[in-house]
Amino acid sequence: MDQETQERTTTKFCKHCGAKIPADAVVCTACGRQVETVKSEAAQPSVVINNSNTNSNVNANIGGRYGRPKNKWVAFLLCLFLGFLGAHKFYEGKTGMGILYLLTAGLFGVGALIDLIALLFKPNPYYV
Repeated sequence: MDQETQERTTTKFCKHCGAKIPADAVVCTACGRQVETVKSEAAQPSVVINNSNTNSNVNANIGGRYGRPKNKWVAFLLCLFLGFLGAHKFYEGKTGMGILYLLTAGLFGVGALIDLIALLFKPNPYYV
């Protein structure tokens, strides 16, 4: 085989600029444009998603409110007179906080005072 025949078999021409490039080139070495599509050696596996989500969420939040309605003024009077015993916390259903208030005399009076002020700004009825 002469050199010209060997050169023809190992090279090809760029379809954009016409320059001689290696036969296995994907991008032209002269102009930098893509001359061949990239062929993958291994075929990409097809992804199969089997989503059988049968989640049925049940929203117990009726009317945008949580829990049971509590009267603001009942809680306020309980906090005013028996706040150091945590009576307003027991009324709201917060037993753990009620026991804490009972053992610490309303968090040393500071917690009961803060709750008294906070109850004034709650709507009537409020939801706990």
